[in-house]
Amino acid sequence: MTKIAVVGTGYVGLVTGTCFAETGNQVICIDIDADKVEKMKNGIIPIYEPNLDTIFDRNISAKRLSFTTSLEDGIKDAEIIFLALPTPPGEDGSADLSYILGVAEQLGKLITGYKVIVDKSTVPVGTAEKVHAVIAKNTQVDFAVVSNPEFLREGFAVSDFMKPDRVVIGTRDERARKVMESLYRPFVRQGNPIYFMDEKSAELTKYAANSFLATKITFMNELANFCELVGADVDQVRIGIGSDTRIGKRFLFPGIGYGGSCFPKDVKALVKSGEDFNFKFEILSAVLKVNQEQKTILFPKIKNFFRGDLSGKKIAVWGLSFKPDTDDIREAPALFMIEALLDAGANISAYDPEALPNVKNSLGAKIDYANDEYSALSGADALLICTEWGIFRNPDFTRMKSLMKDAVLFDGRNLFDITEMNDKGFYYCSIGRNVIEK
Repeated sequence: MTKIAVVGTGYVGLVTGTCFAETGNQVICIDIDADKVEKMKNGIIPIYEPNLDTIFDRNISAKRLSFTTSLEDGIKDAEIIFLALPTPPGEDGSADLSYILGVAEQLGKLITGYKVIVDKSTVPVGTAEKVHAVIAKNTQVDFAVVSNPEFLREGFAVSDFMKPDRVVIGTRDERARKVMESLYRPFVRQGNPIYFMDEKSAELTKYAANSFLATKITFMNELANFCELVGADVDQVRIGIGSDTRIGKRFLFPGIGYGGSCFPKDVKALVKSGEDFNFKFEILSAVLKVNQEQKTILFPKIKNFFRGDLSGKKIAVWGLSFKPDTDDIREAPALFMIEALLDAGANISAYDPEALPNVKNSLGAKIDYANDEYSALSGADALLICTEWGIFRNPDFTRMKSLMKDAVLFDGRNLFDITEMNDKGFYYCSIGRNVIEK
């Protein structure tokens, strides 16, 4: 049993703390938001993440997982301190380290014995050195700063943490290496590797992984747009290249761009890090540009369908989160599409299984919010699908047609077979495939 403190209770911090508690460790999570901490003490999870609630409740009941607003109380007995703090992008794309360095400043004044302090947040190359320097100026005790990037997918974060493909640990401190190896041993019993490397390499590994995946998505989206021009079917192209083991099948599904808390800010941060060293990431700069344009790739098609006039048209929107199985709307393509449609005079009725509260906080009364997917369709001139939630994959098409003014569907996630949509009598416009006329 290891005593662990986790500073920050966002997606990464809360999943990290809960999963470490699940393997028998004593974990205390620290957050400055008193209301949030009180809710968590009462078993209320502030985020939506499948399967997190079960182990969250179990470990609170077992008194392995607790919460506090006091950094001093939280770290007092901890052997390992995880920093899972936000690193939001600045206007220039750089990662804002103020939260991490602010906590590091406090830690230097509070630690009284050897601690392993772990950067769990996604941070630029050289952050471990900065954190070490800030702590060191305020203390004489021995400590180590380790980089341990997370590779959690929202919607699969619990399973990703409990059964990781790999664990990356950046440290040159032998004592810290042994502590971290012991901590993660229960998670890699099936033989998945723990990779030890220097701190800078670990920091760059996270940015490189997310940037590569973002590049793969964006390449496929651009290829889909070209397929439309030449009359090729992107689904067939995807199958053809995905069977090449050097490429692989994953992250080849075209759509209206990527969003979320990781890919957008991490690609921007890596590009900015390059600029700081007078190096230009040409490919990643193009990825950012193409992805931004891809988020509204369906808007001109919708506008053209309505002969350039969207005034008063009711557009139903299915899916608001940036991906299914999360309530996260950060950089969600749906929001970019909605803003474009609103600016053109359209009316929006939207539904999402989990993200409605977050969208209400963002858009307020600009749009209407439906209680379910079919309510959103009542009187709609067209349906726009932005997120591939499972409940949208097999809808009642007869009911849909009875509710809508016209059977018009713009699919930003290619959920349906184009031939079947033709048979069902829909005008069906998707990404990188032929448009099906009614």
